[in-house]
Amino acid sequence: MMPAWLSRLLPLALLAALALWLRTADLGARPMHADEANQAVKAGQLLEDGRYAFDPRDHHGPLLYYTLLPVAWVRGQRTLAALDEATVRLVPALAGTVSVVLLWLLAAPLGRWPALAAAAFLAASPPSVYYSRYFVQETLLVTATLGAMLCAKSWWTTGRTRWAVALGVGLGLMQSTKESAPLFVVGAVLALLAIHLGPPGGKPGPVAGRSPPKVWRDVALALGSALAVAALFYSSFGANPAGLLDALRTYPEQAARLGSGATGHEKPWWYFLWLFGWQRAGGLVFQQAGFAALAVAGLIAAILRPNPLLRWAAAYSLLILLVHSAVAYKTPWLAIHLVPGFALLAAGALASVDREKLPVIAAAVVAAVVSGMLLIQTWRVTRTYAADARNPFAYVHSSPDVRKYRALVEAARGRLPHEPVRVISEEYWPLPWYFRGLDGIGYWARVPEDCDGSLVIASAGLADTVRSRLHGGYDEAFLGLRPGFVCVVFTPRKPEATRNGL
Repeated sequence: MMPAWLSRLLPLALLAALALWLRTADLGARPMHADEANQAVKAGQLLEDGRYAFDPRDHHGPLLYYTLLPVAWVRGQRTLAALDEATVRLVPALAGTVSVVLLWLLAAPLGRWPALAAAAFLAASPPSVYYSRYFVQETLLVTATLGAMLCAKSWWTTGRTRWAVALGVGLGLMQSTKESAPLFVVGAVLALLAIHLGPPGGKPGPVAGRSPPKVWRDVALALGSALAVAALFYSSFGANPAGLLDALRTYPEQAARLGSGATGHEKPWWYFLWLFGWQRAGGLVFQQAGFAALAVAGLIAAILRPNPLLRWAAAYSLLILLVHSAVAYKTPWLAIHLVPGFALLAAGALASVDREKLPVIAAAVVAAVVSGMLLIQTWRVTRTYAADARNPFAYVHSSPDVRKYRALVEAARGRLPHEPVRVISEEYWPLPWYFRGLDGIGYWARVPEDCDGSLVIASAGLADTVRSRLHGGYDEAFLGLRPGFVCVVFTPRKPEATRNGL
């Protein structure tokens, strides 16, 4: 007979294995997004020369870059040129898998199989899987948030100081990931206040029964460990003390950017509801209707039934949804912060149904069907249409053409090794990622007086001016950078046709 502990953990292990496979299989298949490429180059520079300085104007927290280091070392990659897409994307992929286990632990009060259902919904969620295969901060932030929530729950129920310290570490990791971390901390606290959470059964719990000085000591230890962890990362482990001040400066910088109203990412208030609903684009349908319906049912169950976890999940999810919907700036990867709460609500809906009306086996079948629907959509958004502009999660994604540029550059450098490759474009990412390890490449946002080179890549908007400043004959070809953004590639017809002296 199978031991009780094994029968309890085996389903979770199988689910975690599925989550890991969904997030890691064929990680290099999709072209690098511009944001991924920008951050991968920054992380590669840290890997190569060991130097990092937090930029409060144009980048998020440092945790993503530092967590790449051990993954790259294990895979034998020690330079930017040696890095590949699979290595950098392994960081969020592993974090996304850990988040599935953390949600299972957090959902335990709902019951054994509802907790597994909540984890299954997160494991199969299209946005969660898609952005677990994306080298951006959001998945790490979700994982750190779930970890902090679990530590807070453990501290509240046990009163043990070590959980307060662990909570502080989780909060420090959240802050080290992205400047938006306080939003989720405040949301979680406000959700607790909204449901008037007290000790279970109205009896004094471990924390409530402790003396105020001891409780405040634990709170101080949590805050102290949070500040220590964040300070380590933002100061580059002491190498860049100015990073501590820059960590504070990022808030007015971000506020100024959002306040300008010209980020290019403005969306209507209902954008995130749309992402979790039904979308049709170019003959394709993407939907999470079954999961959304279960989450709404869980919201209703939270109102009707006195389940503290379910009510907290409802309050927290609504607060985060309201804040993200109220702000004009919206990108689809922000949707992954809603998935854990929605997964708790969806599982809670099934757990709250009267067993005479819906037996456990029937509820489990519903959970399996909804998970299957999510898996089908996940396969479509991460594999079949991973870089398709019609995919709602492939946001301003790079064209498959970006993989063709490097071969052209290598050929040009081979023909005319003493002449530069010029990239003249208002925007050029992710090309620096694809050109990693190559020399003799320059980038201009404005057209220089001297435009000749072994290869000239110009945006369509600047191509006429570039053409007028070229000497000799050039062949022209067109390659995409992303939807609606095309580059003109100028290749010298003959070496002797280029200008002397370059």
